[in-house]
Amino acid sequence: MPRFAKSLFGQVVIALVLGVLAGLFAPEFAVKLKPLGDGFIKLIKMIIPVLVFCVVVHGIAGAGDLKRVGRVGVKALIYFEILTTIALVMGLAAAFYFQPGAGMNGDPKALDASAMSAYATNADKLTSGGTVDFLMRLIPTTVINAFATGDVLQVLLFAVLFGCALTMLGERGKPVATMIDVTSLVLFKIMGIIIKLAPLGVLGAIAFTVGKYGVGSLKQLGMLVILFYASVLVFVFGVLGLVMRFSGFSLIKLLRYLREELAIVFATTSSDSVLPQIMAKLRHMGIRDSTVGLVIPTGYSFNLDAFSIYITLAAVFIAQATNTPISMADLLTILAIALVTSKGAHGVPGSAIVVLAATLHAIPAIPAIGLVLVLSVDWFMGIARALGNLIGNCVATVAIAAWEGDIDRERAHAVLDGRYVPEDETSATLPEPTTAHAAH
Repeated sequence: MPRFAKSLFGQVVIALVLGVLAGLFAPEFAVKLKPLGDGFIKLIKMIIPVLVFCVVVHGIAGAGDLKRVGRVGVKALIYFEILTTIALVMGLAAAFYFQPGAGMNGDPKALDASAMSAYATNADKLTSGGTVDFLMRLIPTTVINAFATGDVLQVLLFAVLFGCALTMLGERGKPVATMIDVTSLVLFKIMGIIIKLAPLGVLGAIAFTVGKYGVGSLKQLGMLVILFYASVLVFVFGVLGLVMRFSGFSLIKLLRYLREELAIVFATTSSDSVLPQIMAKLRHMGIRDSTVGLVIPTGYSFNLDAFSIYITLAAVFIAQATNTPISMADLLTILAIALVTSKGAHGVPGSAIVVLAATLHAIPAIPAIGLVLVLSVDWFMGIARALGNLIGNCVATVAIAAWEGDIDRERAHAVLDGRYVPEDETSATLPEPTTAHAAH
């Protein structure tokens, strides 16, 4: 028990129990704990733009050859769009078949509008004005403005341009590339500090939900969480399993190879916490450095399989929970908008709420204020999101490397089978910043 209580996951579970108890026996006090959840999410969101910039620039600059970047990039985008569409459709299908929100009978007018104030601005920026205006807003007024407003899609655009320009500079650009790598390490450390506050965030969010809506709300919320986990499992072992088989490798062996990193992500709900180790292990498998350096970082923003399931599942759940009828046109709109907005999410807690709000903002029929209903369980859904996104990006890297011919198949099979473990190679071939981060 002491060991369980010392682990982050154990502390989150304890916080969940305490939050439920507070909501049951002291509802007025529990409602006042809401800022704990909001504050934690804001802390995470605070570093997302700069972190996205550093990760994407590092990936493009690490590729070296811009022609190869272009070729691998096009293949990666094709792969990302196909898998994202499959994930979005799976989320819709699961929500309609199992109807997790049915019977919740939430009244949108009774929900706390202030609880969404932290997300409304960003959501409005993403969707108001139609598709053309949305695409135009991808271009920031100034670079500084993109970072200041926290618009992740604008930051992504600048990061791609910056990474390409940095690659063109060659040797002269190396000092800047090194500075960006070091900056990313600092941001990872900051994230590690913030993640330790996760139990407080969970306590505040679940206490508010139970105190505001009663313990009955947990039934539907619990069903939503279970359904989401089940959908992610089906996607991972069904869809991604097939992708790995077509690529000539075993998904089970890959998961076993990455078990340590998956355990860390499970505990922290942040796939960023293992990014350096993941890149190192994929390179160790025999995948070309440039392919790993491009696909993994860009996949963190463009290939969010589990998050895509979450978007459509949560949207339909909110409609069901608030007794809002939705038409086929609404569903197609959700799919179309989510295909774009899902590219602006990052695999850390908090960004999901903003992007989901942005998606719902485009569908007036579904009350966006209903996001308050899912906020309390966002942490636990974040575990599956982070794991699913990470596995999806690792599978994507293997699949695209196989497609491009950038993988040493003999070595990859030997590594996955546990027959090839050179102890000195990893430390000798990895860049120093990555090695330093992985050691902690």
